[in-house]
Amino acid sequence: MNTAGGSVGGGGLLVVGEVVTDVVVRHASAPAHGTDTPARISTLPGGAGANAACWAVRSGCRDVRLLARAGAESAVWHRDVLLRAGVRPLLRVDDDAPTGTVVALVDSSSERTFLTDSGAVLRLSPGDWSPSLLDGAARLHVSGYLLFAPRSRATAGLALREARRRGVPASVDPASAGFIAGLGAAEFLDLVEGVDLLLPNADEARELTGLPDPADAAAKLSRHVGRVAVTLGDRGVVLAAGGTVTARVPAMAVRAPVDSTGAGDAFTGGFLAALIAGADDAGAAAAGCRAGAEAVATVGGRPV
Repeated sequence: MNTAGGSVGGGGLLVVGEVVTDVVVRHASAPAHGTDTPARISTLPGGAGANAACWAVRSGCRDVRLLARAGAESAVWHRDVLLRAGVRPLLRVDDDAPTGTVVALVDSSSERTFLTDSGAVLRLSPGDWSPSLLDGAARLHVSGYLLFAPRSRATAGLALREARRRGVPASVDPASAGFIAGLGAAEFLDLVEGVDLLLPNADEARELTGLPDPADAAAKLSRHVGRVAVTLGDRGVVLAAGGTVTARVPAMAVRAPVDSTGAGDAFTGGFLAALIAGADDAGAAAAGCRAGAEAVATVGGRPV
């Protein structure tokens, strides 16, 4: 029995999300206040939505589109990188705000801390959306970052409502425990009510439910949306539906982790590509874990 909620055997994936420029700072020792700390610094294309789209292609989905907004100063670069990755970029160019920038501070354990300048990301507007963008889509995925500002929230809402009208399954990545705390869990859950799939990490699930145990949080969230996959890093994934935990999927071993930036996005891309190909939830979670393990072994949030 297929419980994936997607189209068996293929179809397109539309991602409504963001592109950002990532500045990845890998430091072996804690930053020393007021002086220099040795680090290895890379400037790379990123963004949760764009990363997930690229990993979906890497995981076998051949029709992946990304709607996002980028500043004029780097839109051409971001478009070219996405095209080389096999993603069809639907970039709206913003002449008044730069592309969003994220500084990712990655410590010796490969854990990351983000400093975020949203730039053009949250300026994605209802005028950037068209229902025709869903033509041929087997699934819609929305980056939760868009839900944290009025203009982009309205755009995400248009996409989710059109998907529901057409019967296209939709997923949302809650994106940030810190931003959820600022918005409020109740308001966030109102915005995603009725989506087919919610993809929080453990911190986001805890922020949304107030429950410390990820399995309890997954079960509670699955009474609010269709299904839930809570990612737990090296402890794998817990799946829930209808208020009940349905499966636990182990993580893939990573011998030499270097950067966890984008690991959750990689999981999302792998998971959704597998759903579109006809996998059940456990099989899709295993595919997502494989992508996540590959991501942790590379610098930045995209496949290499």
